[in-house]
Amino acid sequence: MSTIEIVPLSAPVHAEVTIPGSKSLTNRAMILAAISEGETRLDGALWSEDTEVMAECLRKLGIPVSVGPSPDEPANRNITIRGLGGNINAGGTVDTPLELFVGNSGTAARFLAALVCLGNGVYRLSGVARMHDRPQAALFTALRELGYRIDSSNDRLPALIHGSGPRAGAKCRVQIDESSQFASALLLVQSRGAWQISVEGDDPEESPYIQMTVDLLAKFPEHGTFRIEPDASSASYFWGAGWLLGNSSQIRVANWMRHSTQIDALFPDYLRRFPDRTSRRGDLGDSIMTAIVLAPFANAPKLFQDLERLRLQECERVKALHTELAKCGAIITEQGQTLRIEPGPLHRATIETYGDHRMAMCFAMLGLRVPGIVIQDPECVKKTFPTFFDKLAARPPQGLGAQLKPG
Repeated sequence: MSTIEIVPLSAPVHAEVTIPGSKSLTNRAMILAAISEGETRLDGALWSEDTEVMAECLRKLGIPVSVGPSPDEPANRNITIRGLGGNINAGGTVDTPLELFVGNSGTAARFLAALVCLGNGVYRLSGVARMHDRPQAALFTALRELGYRIDSSNDRLPALIHGSGPRAGAKCRVQIDESSQFASALLLVQSRGAWQISVEGDDPEESPYIQMTVDLLAKFPEHGTFRIEPDASSASYFWGAGWLLGNSSQIRVANWMRHSTQIDALFPDYLRRFPDRTSRRGDLGDSIMTAIVLAPFANAPKLFQDLERLRLQECERVKALHTELAKCGAIITEQGQTLRIEPGPLHRATIETYGDHRMAMCFAMLGLRVPGIVIQDPECVKKTFPTFFDKLAARPPQGLGAQLKPG
């Protein structure tokens, strides 16, 4: 397994870093473009493992997807999709289903499960081993309520989905206690499926990711050009680096959004306050992991609450954060769905990333200040931010100028 050691910066840095497009918006927009009439171009779309598997699956469903360079960011592409108005090519049979591989992309797995219900035939969705552990039951239950047949031995992937076209007037309820992506999957395809969707659980009207989907539905063009925002969760590592390095350094994110439906766009303001209590449900999205890793450098203990969904993502993130921060010397207590972190110095450690892109990026950020932070399997950042380590190493102002020592 490869490793990278991040050498702490020895001098202040002034940088304005470009960030790849939002993964959440890119995969949502690709679904909407696929069911639109005519051609849509997504400018500044993220091109990473999660979005590549979505594009490849759409092609296998007979939806033309072309990919061209984006001038602003090497990890972005301009993606053109010719929508077929919700018509999905016929799938296979139970014996020879049309195979769709989603890797470890939760958005691809959930969004495509709803999309292929509009087709005719049988589709087999599968992914990597971790994706087969991640929840799908609430979505499958909702699709069955709509009248579709879903075959799965444990209501997870791999699964056979029997597409049978739109079902006008069909109704379902979907629970989002384990993931708001279940509701987003249904809402994205609702207009073409002619379904009636009721979202239940975990204050659905307050869920920022469902609100992102609703807002995108309202403004997405039937055809034409749509610009994808920078990924606010990925930007949190660079805002966090600026906070970690102190006032002598100034690190900003280029083309930052004043207004955004991404909950993690709140992160710069959050860091200015760094409250003593933070909830995963309403305060931050995935950037809560960035805040957790920064917490030992705060001036007071920090409590992070409502972390249960972190346990169901790319890895068991609560356990992973606890284990790796403790390895660095952090004073950290896990109780129920909370982590409490005391201020205190950290020391060198080799960080296991568990194949999780966000674990790799959070702890790499830490290495800008703490000597001897070694990141295992740094390639896992390809899932959402392929150019992350390039940004750390690039000379200012495009990057931070950090020295990286490959293992």
